[in-house]
Amino acid sequence: MSLFKSGNPTLSEKKFRSTVIATDVTDLNAMTIKGTINKFGFMLLMLMGAAFFSWKEFTESAGTSSNLMPMVIGGAIGGLVIAIIMVFKQQWAPFLAPLYALLEGLFIGAISAMYNAAFEGIVMNAVGLTFGVGISMYFLYAFRIIKATERFKSVIITATMGIAVFYLIVMVLHMFGINNMAFLHEGTTFGIIFSLFVVAIAALNLILDFDMIEQGAAMGAPKYMEWYGAFGLMVTFVWLYLEILRLLSKISSRD
Repeated sequence: MSLFKSGNPTLSEKKFRSTVIATDVTDLNAMTIKGTINKFGFMLLMLMGAAFFSWKEFTESAGTSSNLMPMVIGGAIGGLVIAIIMVFKQQWAPFLAPLYALLEGLFIGAISAMYNAAFEGIVMNAVGLTFGVGISMYFLYAFRIIKATERFKSVIITATMGIAVFYLIVMVLHMFGINNMAFLHEGTTFGIIFSLFVVAIAALNLILDFDMIEQGAAMGAPKYMEWYGAFGLMVTFVWLYLEILRLLSKISSRD
């Protein structure tokens, strides 16, 4: 049985262990938890800067979303392409991870601006809740209040994969003009419960990510894996933020 797992497909035991085997790692060029957190903080600043840029573009265009579509589409597709490349080329992470943060920032800022135009004040609440949940998950993990046991990992990974498959099915159905999943966007009771469930799973994925980064540092992964670990952590944070934003929009639509 694997020593550790993550529901985040970018962070896996195989990814970290293969780099240790393939690289002659010393203490000076080994991955550390502090280094990973520092790089995550740097990427977060880049994401926020890019998000501010796309938000400003929306404001200056008097709320016209047409100017934002290139940023939404380019950020989403570009970020996905960069993420896929990094999954196979972890050693490129020092160069690609910052680029991923910039692209996701453009996407996040544009989406946030459109949500805020529809529900004023929702974005600040979503940002605050995302950081609050992230910090809470870190302390719950650090003090071992929530332990990343094998059973815990299996449940969260299964739930995460189930959500991913469900979203993929909805996307395919939408391409064929079938839109019978109103609870994904509307503030019905079931819709809010579903969003709460997804937010909870996204938050618990942070526990798995923290565990994966800690184990990667313990096994002596190469220094560039700090960037890869920070990238994987950002993937989960972006997902968590978007799901919280969706949840708050559903609640606001009921008012």
